[in-house]
Amino acid sequence: MTSSDLQPQLEFVSCPHPEGQHRMAYWRWGDAQARRVVVCVHGLTRQGRDFDRLAQALVARSAEPLQVICPDVVGRGRSDWLTDPMGYQIPQYAADMLTLLGQLGASVGKGIESLDWVGTSMGGLIGMVLAGQPGLPMPAPVRRLVLNDVGPAITWVSVQRMQTYVGQYGQYRDLDEAAAAMWALSQGFGPVPADVWREMSSHMVRPGTDGAVTLHYDPAIGTPVRALTPEAAVAGEAALWGVYDQIRAQTLLIRGADSDLLTPETALAMTQRGPKAQLETWADCGHAPTITSAAQIEVVVNFLLRA
Repeated sequence: MTSSDLQPQLEFVSCPHPEGQHRMAYWRWGDAQARRVVVCVHGLTRQGRDFDRLAQALVARSAEPLQVICPDVVGRGRSDWLTDPMGYQIPQYAADMLTLLGQLGASVGKGIESLDWVGTSMGGLIGMVLAGQPGLPMPAPVRRLVLNDVGPAITWVSVQRMQTYVGQYGQYRDLDEAAAAMWALSQGFGPVPADVWREMSSHMVRPGTDGAVTLHYDPAIGTPVRALTPEAAVAGEAALWGVYDQIRAQTLLIRGADSDLLTPETALAMTQRGPKAQLETWADCGHAPTITSAAQIEVVVNFLLRA
């Protein structure tokens, strides 16, 4: 591993939306010319630096050149914000990822040879949409897919919980106050050492006024969530099962044992249909494990890097 591999490189891609263009930021770990690519996509209110520890482990342990790409989904992190809040939905996110993959494929000399996907919650939904539609203009099919505490069926209880907090934030005196406020909403992540949480939280804020900080994302990302109805959720679930059943990638499904989003029944069904996912249930976690502990990282790295 070279010194440049120890920290990610911040890059951008220009993506279309109905009113024009926006820039999506992404963090690149490893060899920019590697034909083997792992894309890691975060959850609803998170950003790409959530995957720092996993990305470092993948680059360090891969026997061949590898690049790990961790986008800040539009409206989060270093990416632009949309003018129309109803654009903050899976179709736009998936379209942005296709644009990103196209740029990555063009920048690698002989094109992408191997493509893997790690998706936490919302990032897993985006991954399912891309892996489960064979006709999409992908530079390579998704070879291995990691779904972190998400499936085609999402409980209405978890949607209602998200409706109460997404986009509801103000300013905090400093990083420590912001980290504490975020932790109060993040117990489902499971045990995370205080120093690790503070480091993760440092990427979750941006400067506010008078030395204060505020969260990194556009509050309007919560608009489509609050507009969701039980009827629309049922229709979306049926469509996602149709997509899931078309996935051909080897699939690892991670479930937090206490998750209120991914039920044991849905997880079991995912092992029996479509790609017949390999299920890992992690104790002491709800929605959704951070994949930051050595044991969690080991499971994902072994799945992605095994021959």
